[in-house]
This record gives sequence, C-alpha cells and structure tokens, in this order.
Amino acid sequence: MLGLLGFYDELESLPGRPNGSIHDVIRPAGEPDEADLVAYLDAGHVLIDVMEAGRDVVSGSAHRHSLGCSSLVTDGAWLWRQDFPHYVEAHHVLVPTAFMEHVRGLNYQMPALISAEFASHYDETMPLVGWASAVPWRSSMAVLEPQPPAVTSKAEFDAAMLAQERSRPHGKWTKPRKPRV
Repeated sequence: MLGLLGFYDELESLPGRPNGSIHDVIRPAGEPDEADLVAYLDAGHVLIDVMEAGRDVVSGSAHRHSLGCSSLVTDGAWLWRQDFPHYVEAHHVLVPTAFMEHVRGLNYQMPALISAEFASHYDETMPLVGWASAVPWRSSMAVLEPQPPAVTSKAEFDAAMLAQERSRPHGKWTKPRKPRV
C-alpha cells in the first residue's frame, strides 16, 4: 500500500480521513529542507486529475494549487493531494519522518514510475482515499518518467494575485446613465 499524505478531515466532506485534522499538524516553522520537500512534492506524477477549485482550509485564501486541488499525485511509494505542497509550504504541516527519509534518500529527485511495480499498490490504496471506483492500474503501461513541474512558486503566485488586484479599477461599478436628449 502507498503511504498517504495530506488527506485531512477538513479537505473532504466525510470525516475520518487517513491523516486526521490539519489543525493537529500545523507548526510554526518547517524543516530546514522544506523548500526541497515542496519541490519534490510539486514534481510528482499526477494519477487522477480533478477539475475543481478549492481554497486554503486554514486561511480561506486562494493559493497556487487551488485549481485541481484534490487531484492525486504520487512518487510510486507515497500518494498525496495536489494541494499538499501548499500546506507544507504555507503552514509547515508535519510531514512523516518515513517520507522525509525516503525523499532525502532519493536526493530530492522524483523517480520514474514503473507501472508493473506500482499497479498493486494503486489498486489497494484508492479505496482508502475515497476512490473505490477508480479504474484499476494497468501494469502493462509504460514507465512514466518525471516531467519538469509546470507549477509556479508561492512567491510568483502571490505576486500575480497582487498585480491582478492592483489592476482592477476602483470606485463604483454602476452602469453610467444615458444623457437625456
């Protein structure tokens, strides 16, 4: 079975998620190599791409993973939601020691996903995260090589949001009256 990261009660409508409450794992500061851990999480293989938008369940704000936030991502040994890197970066959520050792052992490099080795783990893990109806993984699929992530950094996202806010006109947004003739 795959290790599970970021499946918190607040992110789903059903309580009793595998990782409990996010409020129990928020810390004031992260690991010294937190940026490398976040980059590794961002580089994961997307298994199921979900078209939805969500907000940060702690602050209520939009973030760089808001679109497709509950998409499922893996490295072949661990499974996480696409928005999990945001919570590690913004709220320094506690990351399991076994995962950190795994990532550090890989020197923060995302490994290839070998379908024949991954299929059984996928099939037994999907029901645990609420995806019992997910299509079974075909072990005949090719090896998936890691692709460079297309995700912007938190700083780039925040700058874009600020620029967008500043470019909006100020004042009333009422329809101007027609002049009388």
